[in-house]
Amino acid sequence: MPKPVFNFARAGLQLASAICLVGLTACASTSSKPGKPGTDEQVAGAVTAPLQDLNLIQAKIPPVLLAAQEAPFKLPADETCAGLAQEKAALDQALGPDLDSPERQKLQRDLMQMGGEAASDAAVGALRSASENLIPFRGWVRKLSGAEKHSVAVTASLVAGQSRRSFLRGLQLGKACP
Repeated sequence: MPKPVFNFARAGLQLASAICLVGLTACASTSSKPGKPGTDEQVAGAVTAPLQDLNLIQAKIPPVLLAAQEAPFKLPADETCAGLAQEKAALDQALGPDLDSPERQKLQRDLMQMGGEAASDAAVGALRSASENLIPFRGWVRKLSGAEKHSVAVTASLVAGQSRRSFLRGLQLGKACP
């Protein structure tokens, strides 16, 4: 029985074709979604995925999310409508607009733009998959390098930030803030 061998030529061809796909769809994919990164940022994230797996590059957690993680349901020091709005705006800056925010609701796209974004997302996904497959035993490498632990910390801070924002919105509604 032949030994399985990692085919670098095939991986290189997949990576090159994914880069070409991204290049072809980049002009059709100006990110009109609030909070969604543009194609350049998505490609950069896809290309640097192996460096993140080796824990050489880490996503920085904003201080407002770290504070939310410590006490997501703590009453704010400034409970006025202006204070609540200010703290919620800081969370919006870190998390992007909320699901039912006016920025997301006034977004109207035509079918061509939606198709271009879908093609761009598929191309970036293919590029990310190809770059992630360059590291054999990726799951173990992520665990041993500490990248998995950091990824869990980032996810926990995002969840805490969303919980904090929801809590602040509830306080705003309770106070009948505009």
